[in-house]
Amino acid sequence: MLMTRTPVRIPLGGGGTDLPFYARERGGFLITAAIDKYIYIIVNKHFEKNFRICYSKREIVETANEVKHPVVREAMKLLGLKGGVEIVSLSDVPSNSGLGTSSSFTVGMINAISTYQKISMTKHELAEMAVKIERELLKESGGVQDQYIAAYGGICTLEMPIGSKDVIVSPLRVSHATVKTLEKNLLFFSTSVNRDSWKIQKEIEATHKSNPSQSEIFSSFDRIKDIGLRTKDALMQDQTDDFGRLLNEHWEFKKKLSSQISSSFIDKVYGAALKAGALGGKLMGAGGGGYFMFYCRDKNAGKLKDKMRAMGLGSMPFKFDFQGTSLVACDANSAELAPE
Repeated sequence: MLMTRTPVRIPLGGGGTDLPFYARERGGFLITAAIDKYIYIIVNKHFEKNFRICYSKREIVETANEVKHPVVREAMKLLGLKGGVEIVSLSDVPSNSGLGTSSSFTVGMINAISTYQKISMTKHELAEMAVKIERELLKESGGVQDQYIAAYGGICTLEMPIGSKDVIVSPLRVSHATVKTLEKNLLFFSTSVNRDSWKIQKEIEATHKSNPSQSEIFSSFDRIKDIGLRTKDALMQDQTDDFGRLLNEHWEFKKKLSSQISSSFIDKVYGAALKAGALGGKLMGAGGGGYFMFYCRDKNAGKLKDKMRAMGLGSMPFKFDFQGTSLVACDANSAELAPE
């Protein structure tokens, strides 16, 4: 038996510039971070020759082709998993929360099955295979942020060069003091609104496809990328309050990209948070619901929490994760996780 643990993520700047139509034309840049909320994948040798798979549903099948869960099915096929195996997934946070849980699930599944199969894979290869499954085989809309930060962990910049499918992952050089300040001043609240991020991404991509030569949508993402680059400078220079203000700038601009990103309820929550002392914030992921992240100085944190609680939003404590996907349990008959 073995178990992998894979973190979910929070976007800190430049989110969306990893969408293929933009990144290949203008080059993508973003800052993202892994946090200590995890997807766990257990793979266990089963006494029967079939597959038993348990997630939000339960499947018992004879072959990989019969598996209904698309990610599990494609990972099993790519990695040549044979029968007599039980696979179970667990999660610290709900799906459709804006924290990248689906891609963390994919990375963790690949890590678990490849380890069980004694196939050595680097973190970069794990992320690449996750992108292959989600974007190429399953044709799901989206970028590459979630897969790479789930694999690597930490606080990283991702760069996507013009005209290339390559992703350059670099740890962001921030001080220990800045890390602690962010962990103290970033506050998360659940809106309890589930949303499908692919619908928002589809709308953005459809706008581009309807008139590929238009400059408006490229200009929008150029500005988001610029905010990401300024966010990088602010964090490297320990200017965390400036980072908070950039979150506000990003959110106000991002709302204009799609009619599905915000709503009257979300706007009401955001306005109340600013009045309670937050310098800025945004919904995680594509928007539409899920978790709100606000930057709020410690002296105003209590007031902000009280206000959000009164509006029905529960808080979620966090710390950064610097391991990325990892093997956390493994019996003597299983392979060791491959080094980077």
